Amino acid sequence: MTKTILTFGDSNTYGTPPAHARGENRRFGPETRWPTVMLSELGEGWALIEDGLPGRTTSRADPVMGAHMDGQLGLRIALESQGPIDLLTIMLGTNDLKTHHGASVDQVVAGLAGLVGIARSEPYQTRHNGFDILLIAPAVVLEQGTYRDGLLGAQTKSRDLPFAIAQLADHWGLPFLDAGMHIRPSPVDGLHFEAQDHITLGRAIAAKVASL
Repeated sequence: MTKTILTFGDSNTYGTPPAHARGENRRFGPETRWPTVMLSELGEGWALIEDGLPGRTTSRADPVMGAHMDGQLGLRIALESQGPIDLLTIMLGTNDLKTHHGASVDQVVAGLAGLVGIARSEPYQTRHNGFDILLIAPAVVLEQGTYRDGLLGAQTKSRDLPFAIAQLADHWGLPFLDAGMHIRPSPVDGLHFEAQDHITLGRAIAAKVASL
């Protein structure tokens, strides 16, 4: 029986390459993006639904990009428009650290807790006949490159985020993976992964999924 994974995240799940200028709209191909690399590594018996939205936050409307960047709205839409799923991966928190959101580490984790609460709620679990959740801490943010101006203080907070997310995962009894243990974002824009890092991360997440 085929198992389905829904990968829920932001531009680093969508597959945005490092940007040399603002406003670029590019995407790595399926041979490179970590969700599709993960699927390839897992082999037969698995299906994939990719849901990466550039700019998505854990729980915040974006004053520039729009209200639909609120991940809690997006997750409800995904869980009602897709499925049934067997596993949900969540890798979010990077965009919450943008200067104009002003979110602390605790506030980012609170947003993730809201996402977990939605996903584990009885209506959605029943709708999908039950599914597991893998929390993935995003890699550290670098305050350099293309998006440096909008990332004041983000690097320091992003270093503390994996431990805080790991605590949340432990509290909920959820599996956890720290992307930063495997990759780092490109210094070109401080946020996005190079092609080889996508491949490395996809393989690491596939190994974690296979062990669940």
